[in-house]
Amino acid sequence: MRAEETVRQFFDRVNARDLSGLGALLEKDAIFFFPKTQPLSGRDRILRFFRVLFRQYPRLVFDVKRTIIQGPWAAVHWTNKGESRHGDPYENEGMTLLHLEGTRVRFISDFFKDTEKF
Repeated sequence: MRAEETVRQFFDRVNARDLSGLGALLEKDAIFFFPKTQPLSGRDRILRFFRVLFRQYPRLVFDVKRTIIQGPWAAVHWTNKGESRHGDPYENEGMTLLHLEGTRVRFISDFFKDTEKF
């Protein structure tokens, strides 16, 4: 599988809220840097984070605008839209940096414009 395919699957699985499929893409010792949180180490902690995110935002869809791939690194520019569990609309724009090892993700770091709601 090419890097572009792994990136597409990553965001497709996030959009589908497919934690099992997302877990299959993550290395067991993956690390995730998300604004305003401590680094999340390990597949299980990352998946717990996504469970909480999906509860907080029952509707949240990422639209990948462009992807830049250089070797094992991918920079993914995205926008997203959704709704919080309280019914408040949500929109944001950002970039996710991924380090890929073959068909799996070892490193994730998110950067986005509006960090006030997290």
